Amino acid sequence: MLRNLIAVSVTAALLAITSSGCSVSPPSNPNNLCSIFQEKDSWYSAAHEVHDKYGVPIHVAMAIMYQESSFVEDAKPPMRWFLFIPYGRGSSAYGYAQAQDPVWEDYLDEAGSFFSDRDDFVDALDFIAWYMTKTKEANGIALSDAYNQYLNYHEGWNGFKNGSYRSKDWLLKAARSVQQRADSYKQQLLHCDLY
Repeated sequence: MLRNLIAVSVTAALLAITSSGCSVSPPSNPNNLCSIFQEKDSWYSAAHEVHDKYGVPIHVAMAIMYQESSFVEDAKPPMRWFLFIPYGRGSSAYGYAQAQDPVWEDYLDEAGSFFSDRDDFVDALDFIAWYMTKTKEANGIALSDAYNQYLNYHEGWNGFKNGSYRSKDWLLKAARSVQQRADSYKQQLLHCDLY
């Protein structure tokens, strides 16, 4: 009996160790929101919870997340190099939402919890929705306006107010891409056969 109990305990500990090191792979077809939610049904539930909590359109929040991380849970900015010597990353952005340390701390203080994590899909989507509602309050940008929501998300509320995005053609192109993806996701979501 004691031997069986020890064997079960060891097996459970090994499973916990090996599963904690597993990463979540991105969706196999990130261009189709129905396919994403069919493959990752817990994401579908999380997206509806965030929508109910904040009123944020699912297709906009998901388009922003795709632009930021391509749904890679532990995404980080690339390492910067001088010759062959690494000297750090361009920012503290991390996870699905590419949230940077200072604004993530603000989120934790206001809406998150001690257990919130940037590489957890549910927490990252909640962060994006929280940020979008703050954008609406700060700059009057509709939650459905994926283009300007993304510009605020990237530049920050003051950066957007000051027009810091105007000289960044690459960013304007990225914002257009977010808008196009959000429009596509919206149409797909209207015809999803999920349940």
